[in-house]
Amino acid sequence: MKKNLFGPATLLTGIGMGAMAVEKIMDKKVQKWQQMSDKHLSLFMMMNQWVKIGQEGKKLSEYFERNGYKNIAIYGMSYVGETLADELKNSRVFVKYGIDKKAGRINTEMNMITLEDNLQEVDAVVVTSITFFDEIAEKLRKRVNCPILSLEDILYEV
Repeated sequence: MKKNLFGPATLLTGIGMGAMAVEKIMDKKVQKWQQMSDKHLSLFMMMNQWVKIGQEGKKLSEYFERNGYKNIAIYGMSYVGETLADELKNSRVFVKYGIDKKAGRINTEMNMITLEDNLQEVDAVVVTSITFFDEIAEKLRKRVNCPILSLEDILYEV
């Protein structure tokens, strides 16, 4: 009698453990999707604010000039960083270099470096990443002696 129960009990235990493993894997995937969704919503909201500023006839260069930031570096040279550099091209604010983990793979006229390279002196570093600003700012504080600014904060101060 015990032999007859052992097979089904083992099968049910295996099914239960398999279901728990699948649930754990799915939870991780759902968390990752949620993080990506939150990141892209934040990016959308930031870019929307940027559009509103433009519609009001304001320019980001005004913020930098008002605060005496003539030479800046941009941390994060994906779409947002490229857009910021493009906006500042014909202004009195000079983007001295861009900082990015993938500096060697970014095709731009601008001098690109990684955080591990020699960071030249600038008036401020603008961080375009909104998801990991605090962690990035902490790393930058160890490498530069200037204000580290969040582009998101700037957009709401212009």
